[in-house]
Amino acid sequence: MAIFKGMVSILLLTLNTLFWGVPLIALTLLKVITPVQRYRFWILNALCAVALNWIGVNLWWMKRWLKPQVQYSVPESLNPDQWWLVISNHRSWTDIFILLMAVHRRVPMPRFFLKRQLIWIPIVGLAFWALEFPFMRRFSREQIATNPKLATIDRHSTELMCRQARHAPIAIFNFVEGTRFTLAKRDAQQSPYQHLLRPKAGGIAQVLSLLGDQLNGILDVTISYANPSPTFWGFLCGQEAPITLHARKLAIPQWMHESNYHEEKQHKERFHAWINSLWQEKDALLDNQTDHD
Repeated sequence: MAIFKGMVSILLLTLNTLFWGVPLIALTLLKVITPVQRYRFWILNALCAVALNWIGVNLWWMKRWLKPQVQYSVPESLNPDQWWLVISNHRSWTDIFILLMAVHRRVPMPRFFLKRQLIWIPIVGLAFWALEFPFMRRFSREQIATNPKLATIDRHSTELMCRQARHAPIAIFNFVEGTRFTLAKRDAQQSPYQHLLRPKAGGIAQVLSLLGDQLNGILDVTISYANPSPTFWGFLCGQEAPITLHARKLAIPQWMHESNYHEEKQHKERFHAWINSLWQEKDALLDNQTDHD
């Protein structure tokens, strides 16, 4: 029965993607051939509407077909006409849909920091590109040491997104650990946290530096699974154990507006101290969750 439910879930996800893929492809082609920036902005808004409808339909059938056991704690004052930076821990692909269930149409159209390989996913990858999601190449320290110019490629993608974000409200989502948590990854990087990997500060530091004066705040999200090894397939089969999502609003300290993470050592150290303190609080919250592994 679980496998049947999973196969039906994949079918529903595929059909919804194909349905909304038609206007998505048409609008993307129109955006490519439109030379006037003002018109391209209108087309981008139409693309956002398509994406929000795709998300909404997926959330509708997931809630009714999969009936996930999710407990939310989300601020009441969220508004789709505001600018937000949303940061979260990362356990599974399921995180994305659980996050969206909590804040869909309560914050603006989300933009995720994505691995560049995801651009090759049929239709969805095209949507990521057309909606101007920032693609991260994530070069290793060894590669950057060999060719320092590589370090500026991801920064340029983030800068472009932030420049576009000033024209309309946006919610920038960042799974700060950079990859999904596993015990093996935690041990390999010698993470000081029990339930988290080390946070990567560069991306959010740049967003806060470029866009901090326009952001309404930071939405700090902590996702906890009763299942110690959650999977997206298990979620699609309706077998995921209870999930808890806790979100809180954080004010942006004034010093972040004036910091230069990549150029000033003292700013980098101060930002690392801030994010590490935040991660210690998140780790303690996960440790206190009765349904956490």
